Amino acid sequence: MGQALSRGRFITFEGGEGAGKTTQIGLLAETLRQHKLDVVTTREPGGSPGAEAIRELLLSGAPDRWDGETEALLMVAARRDHLVATVWPALAAGRIVLCDRFADSTEAYQGFARGLARERLAELHRLAAGDFCPDLTFILDLPAAEGLARATKRGATTRFERMPLDLHERLRQGFLDIARREPQRCVVLDAHREVQAIHAEIVAALRERLKIAC
Repeated sequence: MGQALSRGRFITFEGGEGAGKTTQIGLLAETLRQHKLDVVTTREPGGSPGAEAIRELLLSGAPDRWDGETEALLMVAARRDHLVATVWPALAAGRIVLCDRFADSTEAYQGFARGLARERLAELHRLAAGDFCPDLTFILDLPAAEGLARATKRGATTRFERMPLDLHERLRQGFLDIARREPQRCVVLDAHREVQAIHAEIVAALRERLKIAC
């Protein structure tokens, strides 16, 4: 196993559709592994067999297949399984976990975009995860219309990507609001920029904020 940590680090990537989270996770994982660090990449919803089954329910079908409350319950059920099966064991082993979406996406999608109260979502999160939260969160920020255009170019779209533009605009504002409330945890990245420039800013933030040598 490369350089061991007494406790792993949980680093999440957030943002609207098409913002480039998957690309940046891949680049960061490669950089960390080049520095002999043990890395796990995962995603939400998903990241464990049970959570991946729930992911299929959430991402397929018509945009109005589920209301906000049902989405939130499914998301939190998937999260609990993901934490128990994947995230917590990896952290206990001293591994760095890079996760594509986590609880901030639930607050942004089901809260800001779909109208559920923040307090109710916080109660659901405590049920699934207690007081567990990321060590560092990167929010890739991009205008909603541009992100959706990128997502459409990738091919088949999910039910979330087929939701109305105004919902995605609220989603973007939700992520920015979370970042304003938690600046010690969140780093907002301008996702308009060239991929390598964003990656360099991510690496610099890891060095400064988490003291990870990479």
